[in-house]
Amino acid sequence: QGCDPFAQTQRSKLQHRRARINQQINKEMRMRAGAENLFRATSNHKVKETVALELSYVNSNLQLLKEELEELNSSVDVYQNDSESISVPMIPLGLKETKELDLLVPLKDLISEHYGEEGVLFEKEIKEFMELRQAMRTPSRNEAGLELLMEYYNQLYFLDNRFFPPNKSLGVFFHWMGSPLTLPSPRYDSLTGVPSHQRALAFEKGSVLFNIGALHTQIGARQDRASLPGLNQAIDAFQKAAGAFNYLKENFSNAPSLDMSAASLNMLVRLMVAQVQECVFEKMTLLCAQHDFLSRLQLAQEAAKVEGAYSLVHQTMTQAHVKDYVPFSWTTMVHVKSEHFKALSHYFAAIALCDCPAASDAELPEQEKVFIQFHVTMPEGPSLRVLLQDPEERRKLGKAHLKKAIMKHEEAMRIHGLCKILRKMDILQEVLSFAHKRSLGKYSEIDHEEDFFETGDAPDIHSKTHQKPEIKSPNFSQVKVTDLFHRLGPLSVFSAKNKWYPVRRVHLMRGENGFGFTLRGDSPVLIAGVIPGGCAAEAGLKEGDYIISVNGKDCKWSKHAEVVQLLKSTGEEGVEIGVITL
Repeated sequence: QGCDPFAQTQRSKLQHRRARINQQINKEMRMRAGAENLFRATSNHKVKETVALELSYVNSNLQLLKEELEELNSSVDVYQNDSESISVPMIPLGLKETKELDLLVPLKDLISEHYGEEGVLFEKEIKEFMELRQAMRTPSRNEAGLELLMEYYNQLYFLDNRFFPPNKSLGVFFHWMGSPLTLPSPRYDSLTGVPSHQRALAFEKGSVLFNIGALHTQIGARQDRASLPGLNQAIDAFQKAAGAFNYLKENFSNAPSLDMSAASLNMLVRLMVAQVQECVFEKMTLLCAQHDFLSRLQLAQEAAKVEGAYSLVHQTMTQAHVKDYVPFSWTTMVHVKSEHFKALSHYFAAIALCDCPAASDAELPEQEKVFIQFHVTMPEGPSLRVLLQDPEERRKLGKAHLKKAIMKHEEAMRIHGLCKILRKMDILQEVLSFAHKRSLGKYSEIDHEEDFFETGDAPDIHSKTHQKPEIKSPNFSQVKVTDLFHRLGPLSVFSAKNKWYPVRRVHLMRGENGFGFTLRGDSPVLIAGVIPGGCAAEAGLKEGDYIISVNGKDCKWSKHAEVVQLLKSTGEEGVEIGVITL
């Protein structure tokens, strides 16, 4: 079952508003295309003036709709959890939307033409498939919703093999609206909010796979990340989202729409990996309850790893062939996060140096070993041994790290302020403001009035993680499905790519040498050899024919022994067998 598409949750209201705007964009695009054609075709100056006025009106309407859609597509807070604790919001993806599809007539026709069966006898199976497709349009945001999408995806394997011949079209169009990843532009493809449709089943498969990834992002974003179980579930969900987008990128080379292009999918995989890395950092802050020197250094390196991951995403989002299709608020949020986590890496380095006692002789070897690999370049000043054991030297370097942290906090807040949509997001504002105030407080605490030295420039921190993100490919085998159209017979023979002559009904009488043929194989059983001059040879049976019925009993799925038993149990009246020749 899908969830109720009319239940007025915040998410469904968002989807309904998005669908309404997409319809309006579609209508305006058609009007614009008509006006442009008329403008090109007419030579009448007055008509040209009227059409030009109409075009400017349509274009301004489109611009307003684009802005409204951008604001909707940037709604990340709808998918966040409702917990009281403050967590930095994650970026989830909305689902691609699809129109209803009526397959009753095309599938019945193909069953009659290709399989030689009565199409009307398969109405139950066709309707069951259509109900499954209808349900997967509105999956619930949990494991059941994922299983529903997986079940439909697996069922498409059978549909493809049964009903989509390699060189002939079924004549069915699959319509999918672009994911709310992007903004509309004057192009007719699914990234733009303008519906895209194709006859290829690969488009349907790719769109369902995209929704599997998108649903994982929504499940990840709604976890309560203030607890370890919630963090582990969020990590798992974002890793699986990365796996779905990566699988799509590697297996669907001819991108059916721009949100499924290699460039877009590569960006989404990197975004998911960065969100996993952020959750790993949050997990380490929960696990590092002890406030010792090495734990603080570890947190600083984890934060630097998150910063590196978001910097890569930001770089990918601002590439020429990607930036036009990503909401400005996403690009801004990713940029804000990279600056925020860089600030945190310097803050935790300062805390390690200023709040933890100087190394004792016993602790020195281990602390030296870690600290020598901590900075990207070694800090200027005294030797490591002196630095680690002299509280004043530690304070100086800590102060340099705090100065850099404050600069980066301020840069994160400046970038955040440039985006109208992010300014409305109270949680993000609160997190940035809290971190900035914390660094300022620590700086004023360790700043001495008699400090006459100029605070140096702290070197960057070498990134390191204790839990490397995995890209978890979809495990399609976890959702077992049975072929809805199994009554048509085993796929090895009864598929869209195979052709056979019409079924022949042959009446055989048992002779001295039996029926005059030998059998091999199972489901369906094959005539392995025909004895010359025997009953089977006279009836026109050939080696390689498949037995599909014995005395009216369907034998397409029968085992070798079952067919032999049916033939043996015939009396003097003989036997009627149905055979096909490929």
